Amino acid sequence: MRILGKPVPKKPIKVKIVGEADEAYSELKRVVKEEIAKGITSSENQTLLRGIENAIKILKENIHIGRQWEKDQIPKKYIEKYDVRNLWRIELPLRWRLIYTMRSSEIEIINLILDFYNHKEYDKTFGYKKK
Repeated sequence: MRILGKPVPKKPIKVKIVGEADEAYSELKRVVKEEIAKGITSSENQTLLRGIENAIKILKENIHIGRQWEKDQIPKKYIEKYDVRNLWRIELPLRWRLIYTMRSSEIEIINLILDFYNHKEYDKTFGYKKK
């Protein structure tokens, strides 16, 4: 994109993990570190951590990598707790989901990771019912 013949610089993209997601991510990293210290080289925890770290890396390059929720489908908890106006989902390994929102200013874009869920908790949060 050009304005008055000059290229418009890209906004830097940051990724932040907030709230309960930050606590869960820290705990997951701690558990994986313990597993590795015990010689465990492959586990569901390690697979999930690699999936989250890969999602973070991709989010720093492509803000639209996930699937966006319709505004009327955003759970109230995200609107009330984080003043969310958009919500996105990235599928992780082992049927987990990473939930994030985007914030933008004139200076930067920030992707806030709000949650990551196993499939059962994800279905519960987003109102899916078992058949």
